[in-house]
Amino acid sequence: MVFGFFVVAQAGYAQDAPFEQLKQKFENGQIFKADFNHKYVDSYTDETVENSGEIWVGENQYKVDSPNQLVAVNGDISRVYDSERNRVIISTYVPEEDDFAPSRILNGIDSTYTIDEQEKKGDNYLIKLSSDDPFALFQNVEITLNSNLIPLKIFVRDPADNLITTTFSDGSFINRRENIFELEYPANAEIIDMRN
Repeated sequence: MVFGFFVVAQAGYAQDAPFEQLKQKFENGQIFKADFNHKYVDSYTDETVENSGEIWVGENQYKVDSPNQLVAVNGDISRVYDSERNRVIISTYVPEEDDFAPSRILNGIDSTYTIDEQEKKGDNYLIKLSSDDPFALFQNVEITLNSNLIPLKIFVRDPADNLITTTFSDGSFINRRENIFELEYPANAEIIDMRN
Protein backbone atom coordinates (compact mmCIF):
# COMPACT_ATOMS: atom_id res chain seq x y z
CA MET A 1 0.00 0.00 0.00
CA VAL A 2 2.10 2.78 -1.30
CA PHE A 3 0.81 5.95 0.23
CA GLY A 4 2.36 8.87 -1.60
CA PHE A 5 0.20 8.38 -4.67
CA PHE A 6 -2.50 10.84 -5.58
CA VAL A 7 -5.70 10.39 -7.48
CA VAL A 8 -6.02 12.67 -10.48
CA ALA A 9 -9.29 14.45 -9.80
CA GLN A 10 -11.56 15.40 -12.63
CA ALA A 11 -11.77 19.10 -13.38
CA GLY A 12 -14.24 20.95 -11.23
CA TYR A 13 -13.51 19.38 -7.85
CA ALA A 14 -12.56 21.97 -5.29
CA GLN A 15 -9.52 21.62 -3.08
CA ASP A 16 -11.82 21.21 -0.10
CA ALA A 17 -13.68 18.25 -1.59
CA PRO A 18 -14.06 15.39 0.96
CA PHE A 19 -11.47 13.09 -0.63
CA GLU A 20 -8.89 15.89 -0.85
CA GLN A 21 -9.52 16.75 2.80
CA LEU A 22 -9.09 13.09 3.77
CA LYS A 23 -5.76 12.84 1.93
CA GLN A 24 -4.66 16.09 3.59
CA LYS A 25 -5.12 14.52 7.03
CA PHE A 26 -2.58 11.79 6.11
CA GLU A 27 -0.21 14.31 4.52
CA ASN A 28 -0.32 16.29 7.77
CA GLY A 29 0.90 13.23 9.69
CA GLN A 30 -2.36 12.14 11.28
CA ILE A 31 -3.02 8.43 11.85
CA PHE A 32 -6.37 6.77 11.22
CA LYS A 33 -7.13 4.18 13.92
CA ALA A 34 -10.20 1.93 13.89
CA ASP A 35 -11.64 -1.51 14.39
CA PHE A 36 -12.28 -3.18 11.05
CA ASN A 37 -14.09 -6.06 9.40
CA HIS A 38 -12.73 -7.23 6.05
CA LYS A 39 -14.96 -9.40 3.85
CA TYR A 40 -13.82 -11.03 0.58
CA VAL A 41 -16.39 -12.70 -1.71
CA ASP A 42 -14.99 -14.91 -4.49
CA SER A 43 -16.99 -14.25 -7.67
CA TYR A 44 -16.47 -17.77 -9.02
CA THR A 45 -17.12 -19.93 -5.96
CA ASP A 46 -19.16 -17.47 -3.88
CA GLU A 47 -16.85 -18.41 -0.99
CA THR A 48 -16.64 -15.69 1.64
CA VAL A 49 -13.61 -15.04 3.85
CA GLU A 50 -13.84 -12.59 6.75
CA ASN A 51 -11.18 -11.10 8.96
CA SER A 52 -11.45 -8.50 11.71
CA GLY A 53 -9.23 -6.64 14.10
CA GLU A 54 -7.69 -3.23 14.62
CA ILE A 55 -5.95 -1.05 12.03
CA TRP A 56 -3.69 2.01 12.08
CA VAL A 57 -3.10 3.86 8.81
CA GLY A 58 -0.48 6.55 8.16
CA GLU A 59 0.71 8.24 5.00
CA ASN A 60 3.42 5.69 4.25
CA GLN A 61 2.63 2.83 6.58
CA TYR A 62 -0.03 0.73 8.22
CA LYS A 63 -0.43 -1.86 10.96
CA VAL A 64 -3.12 -4.51 11.32
CA ASP A 65 -3.74 -6.47 14.51
CA SER A 66 -6.06 -9.42 13.91
CA PRO A 67 -6.46 -12.81 15.62
CA ASN A 68 -3.24 -14.84 15.31
CA GLN A 69 -1.57 -12.29 13.02
CA LEU A 70 0.07 -8.89 13.30
CA VAL A 71 1.15 -7.03 10.15
CA ALA A 72 3.26 -3.88 9.94
CA VAL A 73 4.23 -2.17 6.68
CA ASN A 74 6.44 0.91 6.57
CA GLY A 75 6.27 1.56 2.82
CA ASP A 76 9.45 -0.42 2.06
CA ILE A 77 9.37 -3.44 4.37
CA SER A 78 6.56 -5.76 5.42
CA ARG A 79 6.71 -7.65 8.72
CA VAL A 80 4.16 -10.33 9.58
CA TYR A 81 4.00 -12.08 12.95
CA ASP A 82 2.07 -15.37 13.03
CA SER A 83 1.31 -16.17 16.68
CA GLU A 84 0.29 -19.79 15.97
CA ARG A 85 3.74 -20.54 14.54
CA ASN A 86 5.56 -17.92 16.65
CA ARG A 87 7.21 -16.73 13.46
CA VAL A 88 8.02 -13.35 11.90
CA ILE A 89 8.36 -13.05 8.13
CA ILE A 90 10.20 -9.98 6.86
CA SER A 91 10.00 -9.12 3.16
CA THR A 92 10.36 -6.24 0.74
CA TYR A 93 7.00 -4.53 0.42
CA VAL A 94 5.47 -4.75 -3.08
CA PRO A 95 2.31 -2.60 -3.23
CA GLU A 96 0.99 -4.35 -6.35
CA GLU A 97 0.88 -7.64 -4.47
CA ASP A 98 -1.00 -6.24 -1.47
CA ASP A 99 -4.66 -7.23 -1.73
CA PHE A 100 -5.47 -5.71 1.68
CA ALA A 101 -5.35 -2.12 0.61
CA PRO A 102 -7.34 0.17 2.93
CA SER A 103 -4.37 2.42 3.54
CA ARG A 104 -3.47 2.68 -0.11
CA ILE A 105 -7.05 3.54 -1.01
CA LEU A 106 -7.55 6.09 1.76
CA ASN A 107 -4.39 7.94 0.77
CA GLY A 108 -5.28 8.05 -2.92
CA ILE A 109 -4.34 5.15 -5.16
CA ASP A 110 -2.45 6.23 -8.26
CA SER A 111 -2.72 8.40 -11.34
CA THR A 112 -4.74 5.81 -13.32
CA TYR A 113 -7.75 6.42 -11.06
CA THR A 114 -10.21 9.23 -11.55
CA ILE A 115 -12.84 10.51 -9.15
CA ASP A 116 -16.19 9.77 -10.77
CA GLU A 117 -18.33 11.11 -7.95
CA GLN A 118 -18.17 12.81 -4.55
CA GLU A 119 -21.61 13.30 -3.12
CA LYS A 120 -23.31 13.81 0.20
CA LYS A 121 -25.65 10.92 1.04
CA GLY A 122 -27.57 11.77 4.19
CA ASP A 123 -24.93 12.46 6.86
CA ASN A 124 -22.17 10.70 4.89
CA TYR A 125 -20.02 11.29 1.83
CA LEU A 126 -19.77 8.70 -0.95
CA ILE A 127 -16.64 8.87 -3.12
CA LYS A 128 -16.47 6.73 -6.27
CA LEU A 129 -13.19 6.10 -8.07
CA SER A 130 -12.54 4.05 -11.19
CA SER A 131 -9.69 2.99 -13.45
CA ASP A 132 -9.63 1.97 -17.12
CA ASP A 133 -6.17 0.44 -16.67
CA PRO A 134 -6.48 -3.35 -17.21
CA PHE A 135 -3.60 -3.86 -14.75
CA ALA A 136 -5.15 -1.75 -11.98
CA LEU A 137 -5.47 -3.46 -8.61
CA PHE A 138 -9.18 -2.56 -8.55
CA GLN A 139 -11.55 -1.44 -11.31
CA ASN A 140 -14.01 0.36 -9.04
CA VAL A 141 -13.56 1.80 -5.56
CA GLU A 142 -16.22 3.29 -3.28
CA ILE A 143 -15.25 5.08 -0.06
CA THR A 144 -17.85 6.13 2.51
CA LEU A 145 -16.89 8.86 4.99
CA ASN A 146 -18.96 10.32 7.80
CA SER A 147 -19.57 14.06 8.10
CA ASN A 148 -16.28 14.42 10.04
CA LEU A 149 -14.37 12.70 7.18
CA ILE A 150 -13.86 9.51 9.23
CA PRO A 151 -13.78 6.46 6.93
CA LEU A 152 -16.72 4.11 7.48
CA LYS A 153 -16.42 1.71 4.55
CA ILE A 154 -14.36 0.80 1.49
CA PHE A 155 -15.94 -1.33 -1.22
CA VAL A 156 -13.88 -2.55 -4.20
CA ARG A 157 -14.29 -4.82 -7.18
CA ASP A 158 -11.12 -6.42 -8.51
CA PRO A 159 -10.43 -7.40 -12.17
CA ALA A 160 -11.84 -10.91 -11.52
CA ASP A 161 -15.09 -9.38 -10.15
CA ASN A 162 -14.29 -10.46 -6.59
CA LEU A 163 -15.97 -8.15 -4.07
CA ILE A 164 -14.05 -6.80 -1.09
CA THR A 165 -15.72 -4.77 1.66
CA THR A 166 -13.87 -3.28 4.61
CA THR A 167 -15.99 -1.59 7.27
CA PHE A 168 -14.59 0.55 10.08
CA SER A 169 -16.03 1.22 13.53
CA ASP A 170 -14.86 3.45 16.39
CA GLY A 171 -12.61 5.23 13.88
CA SER A 172 -10.72 8.43 14.64
CA PHE A 173 -7.67 10.38 13.56
CA ILE A 174 -4.93 10.54 16.18
CA ASN A 175 -1.56 12.26 16.36
CA ARG A 176 1.48 10.23 15.40
CA ARG A 177 3.25 8.55 18.33
CA GLU A 178 6.67 6.98 18.54
CA ASN A 179 6.62 3.24 17.73
CA ILE A 180 2.97 3.19 16.62
CA PHE A 181 3.91 1.09 13.57
CA GLU A 182 6.39 -1.17 15.35
CA LEU A 183 5.76 -4.90 15.40
CA GLU A 184 5.80 -6.48 18.84
CA TYR A 185 6.49 -10.19 19.15
CA PRO A 186 8.13 -12.60 21.63
CA ALA A 187 11.92 -12.62 21.82
CA ASN A 188 11.94 -16.37 21.00
CA ALA A 189 10.00 -15.97 17.71
CA GLU A 190 11.59 -17.49 14.62
CA ILE A 191 12.67 -14.76 12.17
CA ILE A 192 12.49 -15.49 8.44
CA ASP A 193 14.00 -12.72 6.32
CA MET A 194 12.88 -13.10 2.69
CA ARG A 195 14.90 -10.08 1.51
CA ASN A 196 18.12 -12.08 1.09
